[in-house]
Amino acid sequence: MPDLPSPDEVAVAKPTAGVSRSAFRRVLAGSTAGAVLEWYDFALYGILAATVLGPLFFPGGNAVAQLLLALATQGLGFVARPIGGIVFGHLGDRLGRKPMLVVTFLLLGLSTSAIGLLPTYAQAGIGATISLVVLRLVQGFALGGEFGAAVLMVSEYGSPRRRGFWSAWPQAGAPLGTVLATGVVGLLTMALSSGQFAQWGWRIGFLLAVPLLVIGFWIRRRIDESPVFQQARSRADSAAAQRSRSSILETLAHPGPVLRGLGVRLGENVAFYVYTVFVVAYATTSFGYTKSDVLLAVTVGSLLQFAGMLAGGHWSDVVGRRIAMLVPAAGLAVWAPLFFLMVQSDSLPLLYVGVGVGAALHGLLAGPEAAWIAELFPTERRFAGASLVFQGSSIIAGAPAPLIAVWLVKNHGTTAVVLYLVATIVVTLVALLFSAETKGADFGAERAY
Repeated sequence: MPDLPSPDEVAVAKPTAGVSRSAFRRVLAGSTAGAVLEWYDFALYGILAATVLGPLFFPGGNAVAQLLLALATQGLGFVARPIGGIVFGHLGDRLGRKPMLVVTFLLLGLSTSAIGLLPTYAQAGIGATISLVVLRLVQGFALGGEFGAAVLMVSEYGSPRRRGFWSAWPQAGAPLGTVLATGVVGLLTMALSSGQFAQWGWRIGFLLAVPLLVIGFWIRRRIDESPVFQQARSRADSAAAQRSRSSILETLAHPGPVLRGLGVRLGENVAFYVYTVFVVAYATTSFGYTKSDVLLAVTVGSLLQFAGMLAGGHWSDVVGRRIAMLVPAAGLAVWAPLFFLMVQSDSLPLLYVGVGVGAALHGLLAGPEAAWIAELFPTERRFAGASLVFQGSSIIAGAPAPLIAVWLVKNHGTTAVVLYLVATIVVTLVALLFSAETKGADFGAERAY
């Protein structure tokens, strides 16, 4: 078994040549903190959409219809993410990574806190519903550029020898954000009565974005621009660069890396949302689990997912990206039917095992993914390419996953959801098999696709 990075290595966070350790530590902290906030925002909305937001913002007495409408609003955020990826991907390749980190972080934090101040449908009618939709779109638009910038800053700053491990840190913002969101909601549901939580307690979770925003903004303002981006810009003639096509168009003109990235992200995205969002509604409405029990299981699973991402990122530095992703992807396909059997058992310990193992396997798959996607593209088009992959997959996989799973359970039973999950993971496996190894790609060199 490969040796993990030593405590000294983790403490000093060795950067790429020519970059000080203090500068790299700021980049690592700022990128990871932003990723935690962005996924806290998204996870919080997903949890509350599956529990309280439907009746508060959507009229009608049909509980299933309200749930689907609330989850559809969750999906609208995903629709805006590719648009944000296109806009900020182009700007990030032209103006730099750091400005995108700051602007998208502000947009995300402010829109999240604003949701906590919205009136409900009973108080403001359809205006409340429209406002929720608009803020959700702003969230998605900001996230479309934020995540790519965070991953690329760490990828381009970090040592190529440890790129998989360091790049996994902003990727691991997803489970950390989920832990924070489920922890906050769990504490609120325990401290408040169901009536208090539905009336005003849910707002607290969104308003907690304000202190997170202040801390993250302070860290990110102190980050220096990516040295790899600066070198690439200095190599290019500025006048010629201004006349060149958008990096988005250049990337789409060479679609191979984008298609392979989307294929890998398909099964990974669906697995993530099944194990962290869909399971909350599924286990609480179809079986005898309490909301707090399921949220705690998701929280424990997210911690295992976090550990899996870091371990997977490190493992990919040893054996290569493809092997490090193929093994857990195959494990997810095998685990899918076992997961649903455990949930259906009405046994809380088995629920923990089902969610925990599934989340850990997902982490092992997603951990190497950040470095792998960054390594697919040359520096001049890396932000555009990474954004198209990260956010394009959100609309074809992440956005519809909870809705498809709810619909399949209601109309065709659990077996249909298992088949859906396994089928998407098979696409991931095929995409990996047709991908070349990227470990150790030289970010400083000029290269073609």
